[in-house]
Amino acid sequence: MRRFLVPVLVAVAGLGALAVAALLTFAVPQGQSTAVTIGGPFSLVSQEGRPFTEKDVAGRPFLVFFGFTHCPEICPTTLFELSEAFRATGNKGGNLRALFISVDPERDTPEVLKQYLQSFDPRIVGLTGSEEAVKATVRAYRALATRVPLKDGGYTLDHTSSVYVMDRNGRFLRTIDLKRPPEVVAKDLLALS
Repeated sequence: MRRFLVPVLVAVAGLGALAVAALLTFAVPQGQSTAVTIGGPFSLVSQEGRPFTEKDVAGRPFLVFFGFTHCPEICPTTLFELSEAFRATGNKGGNLRALFISVDPERDTPEVLKQYLQSFDPRIVGLTGSEEAVKATVRAYRALATRVPLKDGGYTLDHTSSVYVMDRNGRFLRTIDLKRPPEVVAKDLLALS
């Protein structure tokens, strides 16, 4: 019995020590917020080749979606669903904007984005920039984008596929489910305006 009890007591003491260490390590100092910030300043280039920052959407709610033009399925599907929801808003949704931020600045130049986005609603603005500027924006939105080599020597990207809903002050509200009927999504979008 003693052989069994000693290891159990040692294990319990070890777990207790780990719990105390975790509490001390992850405790938030008094007066500091535990909220995670999603979003913030960015400096990119629009599909028109012009500088574009968070100031260009200030004062109105907007959506953010990270993707790339060589994306085989998720990006075109999401952009189509978003376009359908925008169309369902009719004249009332004229103030809405969605930012399609490319996580592939190497291939997605402003010209490429402009050509690609012609198939979707014009309220979707394509953005790209230097690799550093894009990475900084991905980090600011707590998104992910990882380059994945392909056997033929090319590459694809694994990336966050959520569509972020930002308020008129650029603060994150939630993500939006575009799998619902466009009219239902449109109602949610119009409630933001």
